[in-house]
Amino acid sequence: MKSFSFFSFSLLFFFVNIVLSYQQVNYNESMFRNYNQINITQGTGPESIAFDCKGEGPYIGVSDGRILKWEGPKFGWKEFAVPSSFRIRKLCDGSTDPNIEPICGRPLGLKFHIETYHLYIADAYYGLLVVGPYGGVAEKLATSAEGVPFKFTNGLDIDTKTGMVYFTDSSTVIQRRNVDSLLRSLDQIGRLLKYNPYTKEVYVIYKGLIFPNGVALSKNNSFLLVAESIRMRILKFNLESGAKAVNMSKVFADPEVFAVLPRVPDNIKRNKDGDFWVALNTGRSESIQSDAPNPIGVKYNE
Repeated sequence: MKSFSFFSFSLLFFFVNIVLSYQQVNYNESMFRNYNQINITQGTGPESIAFDCKGEGPYIGVSDGRILKWEGPKFGWKEFAVPSSFRIRKLCDGSTDPNIEPICGRPLGLKFHIETYHLYIADAYYGLLVVGPYGGVAEKLATSAEGVPFKFTNGLDIDTKTGMVYFTDSSTVIQRRNVDSLLRSLDQIGRLLKYNPYTKEVYVIYKGLIFPNGVALSKNNSFLLVAESIRMRILKFNLESGAKAVNMSKVFADPEVFAVLPRVPDNIKRNKDGDFWVALNTGRSESIQSDAPNPIGVKYNE
C-alpha cells in the first residue's frame, strides 16, 4: 500500500506498516517506513499524483504549470500537458516564481476518468480543466460557481459510477500565490463543488470551509473526504443522503469529522482496497518528540 508525500525535486512513495482508524492519530506506536525515490529533473514542486487507466505514470503537476508523466527509468519525465494556450513557454518553463503562476498555471488536483481516459485537472488559476488521453493543451470546463469565480482550485476526485467531478475551491478571495495570507486567516471562504460533465453545470455542495484541500471518494462512492488544512482535520460528507440536495442545487448537511491530525493535511488518495492515504505537510510538529517517528503520511481504513 502506498502513501504519497511530495518534496521539491523528489517524489517519495512511502510504505507504512500502521493502520489507523477513525480516531485522532497516535504517533507513539512504532512505525517502519520504506520508500523508493524518483528524482524529478524536469521541474520542481510536484503536487498530487495520478496514474492513467492503463496503470502508466505517475503523472504530476509542477510549479511551472506543466503536467509531467513518468516514462520509466530509461526515458524519465516527459511533458504531458499544459493548462492553457496562453501559457508563455519562455517565461514559464522551469519557473518557480509564484507571481507569474496566473500566466503559467499551477495544476494541483489530478484524476483520470476511467471510461473516457481523460485527465481532469484542478488548476489553481485556470479552474477546472480536462485534457485527452494523449495530452496537449487542456480545455477549460469551469471557472466559477453561483456567479463567484474560483480563486484557488485545488483537490479533485471523480465518481466512477456517475462521472461527477468533485473538487475544492480553497478560497473565493485569496489566490495560491498569496497562500501565506490564507494560512494566517481563519476566514471561512472555501467551497466544495461538483461538476456535471453531461450538463456542464457546477454545483456548490458546501460553503464556509477553511482552506479545503485534498478530496477523495470512498470505494463505493457513498461518501467523500475533504482535507480542511488549516483546521488540521479531515471531513466526511455523506453523498447518499445528500445526492438529492445536490441535484436541487442546495448545500449538504454539515459533515462529520473523520479524523483530527497533528499536522496540516494536503492530498488524499484512495487505493484499490478502499484505504485512504493522507499526505501531511512537512516540518516536525512541536507535539512530536525529536526522537519519535516523523510521519509525513497516514493511512485510514474505509
